Amino acid sequence: MDSSREKFLSEKILASVSPGSSPGSLVRAIRALFTAQVKSWPHVAAAYTSLNSIAVREIECAGYSVRLQFNPKRIVSTGAKVDAQSINERKCFLCIENLPPEQKGVLYKNDGNEFVVLVNPIPIFQQHFTISHVAHLPQAFEPNIGVFLSLAADLSPAFSVFYNGPRCGASAPDHAHFQASPSGTIPVENDANDPHRKKYLRNAGNVSCFTLENYGRQVVAFESSNKEELGKAMSMLLLKLQHIFPSNEEPLMNVLASVNNGVWRVIFFLRAKHRPHYYDLAGEAQVMISPALVDMGGLIVTPKERDFRRADASLVHEIFEEVSISRRAMEQVIASI
Repeated sequence: MDSSREKFLSEKILASVSPGSSPGSLVRAIRALFTAQVKSWPHVAAAYTSLNSIAVREIECAGYSVRLQFNPKRIVSTGAKVDAQSINERKCFLCIENLPPEQKGVLYKNDGNEFVVLVNPIPIFQQHFTISHVAHLPQAFEPNIGVFLSLAADLSPAFSVFYNGPRCGASAPDHAHFQASPSGTIPVENDANDPHRKKYLRNAGNVSCFTLENYGRQVVAFESSNKEELGKAMSMLLLKLQHIFPSNEEPLMNVLASVNNGVWRVIFFLRAKHRPHYYDLAGEAQVMISPALVDMGGLIVTPKERDFRRADASLVHEIFEEVSISRRAMEQVIASI
């Protein structure tokens, strides 16, 4: 691992950035990375060019809307086998020694940890990045909250950062990583600005907590200009979730963060399960929608055209309801905050 890491650092790192570097340095570095990868890696160039012709349509649901994206190449992620046996039998595609020869990255150093920003070769967005730990560590949120918040700040205002739990959409649950998307491209980012939908729950110090009403899935969100207090509030939420939903594993969740004018906003989608029952049906009855953060945020990726064409408000509502925690469970969470 050490020799592979040194080879990667010497041959593939285009830039190195630390939190609090000059404003915009991380954004400039990853945009330069993106330009270089599109020029030098034909697969990536073709993948991002194909986004220009993918089909998109809106579905109006009860109280909210979602956007469907027909993206056949994403079947690699949507169809990923994430059971323990399958994980053990395949090589980790985020480990340094297993990256494609053409792949390069930007090193991001934070509190003794090193992450590498990579251009996602199977994109959903016009610029889509994966941010993976240099070491092969399990996907876990609580140990990396500080990195997550620092990334949100250093990527702002151009990009948002998000996290998929190991049992909630991460196609590499064995390797710690985040992703980044252009700010405002995930519908919940705009929906969370709607004063008619935003319901404040409480303020604690410099941290405010709110939820989104009539949204079809359960949301808890925080806003704060104080990174340390926000991190503590997020850790406390995870602790309370562990008490409400006892488990030896991380609470089921997807998390999205952005920073605007010095204020962090972190949105948690609280989950009851990974995939809806439709995913496991056979033949024509199957619906290959595997909700991760992007989907829960209102941009539902469908790798199969039949699902893109036949999905309607009823199906979307049913999927969200099945994979989200119940209203009653949400009331328990709110009462505990």
